Amino acid sequence: MAVELTDAQRRVIGALADTYVAAVPPPDGRDPDGFYARTGSQAGAPVAAEMALGRIDPTLAAGLLMLIDALDQMGFADTPVEGREGILNAVAASSPEAGAGVAGLRTMMLAFSYSMVDETGTNPFWRTIGFPAPGTAPALPHQITPEQAADAEPIDADAVVVGSGAGGGVIAAELAAAGKKVIVLEGGDYFDGESALQLEILAAPNVFYRGGGMTTTAEGNVNLWAGATLGGGTTVNWSNCVRPPASLRRTWASQHGVSGVDGAEFDEHLDAVLNRIGANEDASIYNGPHLRMVDAAQKLGWSHRRAMLNLNGRLVESDRGSLLTYGDRTGAKQGTLRTFLVDAAAKDARIFTRTTATRILTRDGRAVGVLASQTRADGSVAQVTINAPIVVAACGALETAALLLRSGIGGPAAGQYLHLHPSILLTGRYDAPQNPWQGPIQSALVDEFADPAAKGEDASGILIECIASQVGATAATLPWNGAAEHKRRMASMSHMAALVAIIADHGSGRITIDGGGNAVHHYPADDPRDQAAWYKGLGLLARMHEAAGASEIWPLTPAAPTMTWRRGDDLDAAIRSWQQVPLGYGGHYLGSAHQMGGARIGTDPLTSVAKPSGELHDVSGVWIGDTSVFPTALGVNPMVTCMAMARRTATNIVG
Repeated sequence: MAVELTDAQRRVIGALADTYVAAVPPPDGRDPDGFYARTGSQAGAPVAAEMALGRIDPTLAAGLLMLIDALDQMGFADTPVEGREGILNAVAASSPEAGAGVAGLRTMMLAFSYSMVDETGTNPFWRTIGFPAPGTAPALPHQITPEQAADAEPIDADAVVVGSGAGGGVIAAELAAAGKKVIVLEGGDYFDGESALQLEILAAPNVFYRGGGMTTTAEGNVNLWAGATLGGGTTVNWSNCVRPPASLRRTWASQHGVSGVDGAEFDEHLDAVLNRIGANEDASIYNGPHLRMVDAAQKLGWSHRRAMLNLNGRLVESDRGSLLTYGDRTGAKQGTLRTFLVDAAAKDARIFTRTTATRILTRDGRAVGVLASQTRADGSVAQVTINAPIVVAACGALETAALLLRSGIGGPAAGQYLHLHPSILLTGRYDAPQNPWQGPIQSALVDEFADPAAKGEDASGILIECIASQVGATAATLPWNGAAEHKRRMASMSHMAALVAIIADHGSGRITIDGGGNAVHHYPADDPRDQAAWYKGLGLLARMHEAAGASEIWPLTPAAPTMTWRRGDDLDAAIRSWQQVPLGYGGHYLGSAHQMGGARIGTDPLTSVAKPSGELHDVSGVWIGDTSVFPTALGVNPMVTCMAMARRTATNIVG
């Protein structure tokens, strides 16, 4: 939905862009590409901000516009640029809400200044940074034809699958292969081949990511990244195919009653999905950050291994592999768009995009279908009723529980036990270029600390990996110490390597719904074992960067400008200072791309939503088909485990 800004609001937004991305003197007096002289407005940030305000959560947009109006009343746009940050600091200090709003505006201006593109498909800052524009490889044709629903015309089916990601895509294919008439509902749109433009500025504000990538937990502790497009997370994830840990499989079987998950039966499900998505190690080429990570692990004596990826190595554009997080033009990524959904469509499954399930319909304790709404290309909305005795809720762990709650089903555990794998990051700057956007996004992992239970420790596991190189996200999360220092750091982005510690959380959160039925995610981040793991993770990442030869290291926290370690400094002292900073809101940035639980399986209807088979305890015919079923945090990238659990559930549905 477009938002109409006033001239005054536009002036404030322009002033904000030119405050955070200002014209500053180049450090060495040279500026051949105009990098230091260019402002955020000149890079197009205000235009991007106006578009984004019409696409993000309306409540968030309204709050930001109120703050913009308040800045206008204070004469912000007419204040000289050198005085504007003082105004922003004063406003931010006035209340926690205002502080969050100022931080949100800074994030937007920085991200959009470095990710907005001109008519040539590039950004003027990229030449200095070295960041690549999307490739020119031939785009593969679409293989799926989504349907448009007819007004007020019920659709009859044997099964309706809500969601098309790692879980929903697999179940749709398996049920269709078994001869069932299948309907797939996807709330997002379809981007593949030539429609996957692979631009950060388009991917996040549109429907690649839930909430435009700006979704956070209710407390502001964790930023939530989840796919919101056909193919779900498999369209935007980083292709890492990790089998579930053996110790966790034993725990799920022995403590949660998930029979067979610890043996050959589940191995067969794992092997089948890995084979269908073409998981292999040949595509796992190490770029600069991976070489630094592996080199550090070897020097420190820590266990590490090459990752399996569901990528066709012959099709990956090696000089811009990081752009695969914005979809895939080439067909290199073997997500559900190119595998299971194609299989389902070949067996006459019908796929509806831009279609959101409102509630699951039940009668006498049994599923009878789904009520949904489809937003058409012209903006009109059609109400859709699907009559089906089998309903699979597979719309992601952030949404599946909310669907159950809107439907009044799932029992007392619906929405409980939400796990996020909250991750903490540490960035290193190296003297030599690392070009982190090259090659596959994740090609190796360090698993030395991933399974403390195997060592008899009651601690949260820590898995160490690299992350995608995203120029807008990097700009938004770099330490802020004024426009000049920020530009200096951005100019050296090609020399950066970011490492992430992924925590297998013992603590959990919960999912509720607001008055409009929208999902609200609560996550206090207060479990002592998890807190210890986050702080331990900071220390581990710091020692890896130091061992790999970093010249500077900094965490993602507002305090970082005063907490940057430089070679020759006392690393232990730096780690201790970082470990004094709070976690989550206002402190260390915590992000989550792995959401699990909220509708977990188990034997007790009071503490689980579904039986070990995947079917609800309280309603026959309703099945959970995504990471919501996980009884605990997984501890590794969840795509493959989700797919295998979905195949297991499909087998149970078919009988």
